[in-house]
Amino acid sequence: MDEKRSGAGNTAALSADIPPPLRQDETFHVFISYSSTDSQWTHLLIERLEARGLCVCYHERDFTPGRTVLENMSECIQESQKVLLVLSSEFVRSRWCLLEANMSLFRDCLERKPIVPVLLEPAVCVPLHLCHLTYLEAHDTEFMAKLLKVLFTPNWQLQGSTMVPYQPPSIYNGKALQPLTAVNVESLYKWDAGQFSDMDVPDQLRLIVEDQEKYREAIAIINSVSRNKVWMRPLWMRVIAYISGVMMFLLLVGNVLYKSAILHNILPLNTTKGVWATIIICFASVPIGLLVHLSLWKNDDEKHVVREMQKAAGQANAILSEEKLLMGCQSNSKLYLAYVSLDACKGEFAVTFEHLANVEEMFKVAVVRFSSGYACCLAKKHFPFPQPCPGPGHLEGGVCFCQYVSQQLSRGEWK
Repeated sequence: MDEKRSGAGNTAALSADIPPPLRQDETFHVFISYSSTDSQWTHLLIERLEARGLCVCYHERDFTPGRTVLENMSECIQESQKVLLVLSSEFVRSRWCLLEANMSLFRDCLERKPIVPVLLEPAVCVPLHLCHLTYLEAHDTEFMAKLLKVLFTPNWQLQGSTMVPYQPPSIYNGKALQPLTAVNVESLYKWDAGQFSDMDVPDQLRLIVEDQEKYREAIAIINSVSRNKVWMRPLWMRVIAYISGVMMFLLLVGNVLYKSAILHNILPLNTTKGVWATIIICFASVPIGLLVHLSLWKNDDEKHVVREMQKAAGQANAILSEEKLLMGCQSNSKLYLAYVSLDACKGEFAVTFEHLANVEEMFKVAVVRFSSGYACCLAKKHFPFPQPCPGPGHLEGGVCFCQYVSQQLSRGEWK
């Protein structure tokens, strides 16, 4: 309050090379949160910031022993002017999840603290509640100059877009989330279906999925593919079953041919040469047929399993869409996730097909058939048709679900 009142009269005195003055309740200019795997890069950054006169707070030095991590983080954020997050894959997996899972603890202080996300890795999946913020890229040649400009600017002069959001969920509509990886990915055959944990809702989904039972039900549908659609998974069982089947078939054919030859007096009645010749031919044809068939079978199985998992993802989305969450599948080991509301698209269906009695069922069928592909397109930010799409759009800056369904129908796509 005092800072803002006095700032108007002292703007000329503030310099881009001088850190903002600390208020009575502030001890640090910036609190830096990072993963221990990124400590080397972060410590070099801290040295450069402190050399410019900034008071930096970080857990390895400034956390109070004997207190919980959450208590320390809350206090350090309270005592800092700004919060800098070093975003890497490991940070999103571990440290941000801790923040996100306990976001209510920091709600009051974070609403008043500018957040400075620094993207350490180009491919990192930015957390949902930060993805609309303008972040700095560590590999940008102007990174240090941009960062210092933000840190040296008093909070009251910064725009609202740099603040952590607690706004209506529509601001996150269409945003990609961190994908789920199968728990059995290490031992997963290409023609097998991945298994996904349904013990707890993942950390990145806890602020989204209110009904955990719906999430478990959806994951159970995905996991059912392995039980119901992929039988005889071990390769040795498939080989034995194939050889047994081929031999039985060929022996049956050979027996029919042998009896036919005897019946037509082509072979003597008591000869055994024809039997042995048939058996030898059968055994000789097995290896060749096995190699050809296994190569075709394996390729078909891979496609079959992914198709079945895509169907299962669509059925799961019929449940998850109520939580504004969709999942998509393009492989047997990973599920892509997107935060998206289908309410407006559902309303469009109701208006368009108001003369039909089963509009609700029609929309559910559309979700089952098309939502998996739609979620993958949102997650990868790529749609298999030109944009913008014709018709009403319900997703700002992107393709909404009913536009996607319309395009897929016009292309003759039904999966």
